Amino acid sequence: MTKILDRAIAKARTLSEEDQDALGAVLLSLAEEWPSHVDDLDEETRAAIREGLAQAKRGEFVPEQDIQALWKRYGL
Repeated sequence: MTKILDRAIAKARTLSEEDQDALGAVLLSLAEEWPSHVDDLDEETRAAIREGLAQAKRGEFVPEQDIQALWKRYGL
């Protein structure tokens, strides 16, 4: 395991059980899809991903009530 992945997992262990499950689901989904899609990304998509990661690093997230409203709208 790389050092950065090890650090990410250590950080994830500090989260609530619910947040760990959500993060785990995202990571698993990414890991399962990674080999088939990573080479297909165009530069615009890569830039959008980099910007999203930068926003997350700065703590810029959509408010929880907005996420809950979205999930409710789609019956999730």
